[in-house]
Amino acid sequence: MIALDTNVLARLLLRDDEAQYRRAVQLLGDGREYTAPPTVFLELAWVLSSTGVDRTDVVKALKGLLGLVAFKPSHSTEIAAAIALHEAGLDFADALHLALSDGSDALVTFDGRFAKRAERLGATPPVQMA
Repeated sequence: MIALDTNVLARLLLRDDEAQYRRAVQLLGDGREYTAPPTVFLELAWVLSSTGVDRTDVVKALKGLLGLVAFKPSHSTEIAAAIALHEAGLDFADALHLALSDGSDALVTFDGRFAKRAERLGATPPVQMA
């Protein structure tokens, strides 16, 4: 299995460099299996948002990556949960932190907005103020 960096997936999704886009498509269709750590998804969500992609399209793009046959990211269950939480209104970074904290008694923060949104969504583990 071969790990992909954020920039490969960003070129695939943004298609802002045609040569790199074609190379990314070629890689993902070459019969090998690829992966990426959750940090790549974190950075990718930031890259997409910072280039003007709205939340709905970020969610669609990230879900699309999870559906690729040759792409099996590590912690895919948690990444899928983070995408769902992001779609429901959490910041993607907060959503990923929360999803990767599954099994913990709580996630403690100083971010009141995050805590309120997570509570409203019934997210687990509960997000508590420090």
